[in-house]
Amino acid sequence: MNVNHQDVTPEMVAETDERGVFIYGNDVIHYDVIRKLKSSDNSGKAVRKVIIKVHPDQRVVAVVPHDAKEDAIQKAMLKRARWIWQSIDDFSKQTDSVFPKRYVSGETQFYLGKRYVLKVIVDSNQVPSVKLSRGKLNVTLKQETVSGTDHRLKKVKPLIDSWYQTKAKGIFHERLAELLPKTSWVTGIPSFRVMAMKKQWGSCSNKGNLMLNPHLVKAPKECIDYVILHELCHIAEHNHSERFWRLLTQVMPDWKEVKAKLDEMAEAYLNE
Repeated sequence: MNVNHQDVTPEMVAETDERGVFIYGNDVIHYDVIRKLKSSDNSGKAVRKVIIKVHPDQRVVAVVPHDAKEDAIQKAMLKRARWIWQSIDDFSKQTDSVFPKRYVSGETQFYLGKRYVLKVIVDSNQVPSVKLSRGKLNVTLKQETVSGTDHRLKKVKPLIDSWYQTKAKGIFHERLAELLPKTSWVTGIPSFRVMAMKKQWGSCSNKGNLMLNPHLVKAPKECIDYVILHELCHIAEHNHSERFWRLLTQVMPDWKEVKAKLDEMAEAYLNE
């Protein structure tokens, strides 16, 4: 499954030129309005709720039913005003997510959808290690690296990469076992490999073997579940046919919203 938007179905991109605005505290917040087509739901029923998204570039989008009234949209936006403002503020502070990592104290790392501050500790009495503790990802080195980004990358990055690989294998095993009862077409327990990929979250071979990206463990569990279910659906349907999307909707009715959340954070999760 590609990281980019190739899996987006046509009805998900029915955009208009509508704009809205509201005031929160001393800030004026603008937002775009996207109206979903009436047939956007696979069951044939129109989606009735307003879905609010804040993108990493701080753009705010309201995905609404095709016939939603302006005052109803405004009411929904005001109801989530604090969350919208906080999300914009958080993204404005995460400028390091768009630049290559330097693996120095203070940078942001992700695990299961949460942000952690990297702290590099030098302790000659400790073995090299990576541990989560009180909102920080602590990386312990036995001796200080020579000054310079290249030397830092050679020491700290491999430790973090190995930690993510180990965590990914455990979490993926756990989620696969939890999700298999939903996939009646899958016989036995599919094998999977964890392999870093730049443009895919996962893939499924013709023999039903899965390959999952360790960077996926940086995302919330619902996003991990979406990718695993997506690949398990490929065991039954090898392409992105209408039957494939119906099957995916059957096992994860809200997959579009979950996928959108994963897409929004893909750049930050894949940043090395």
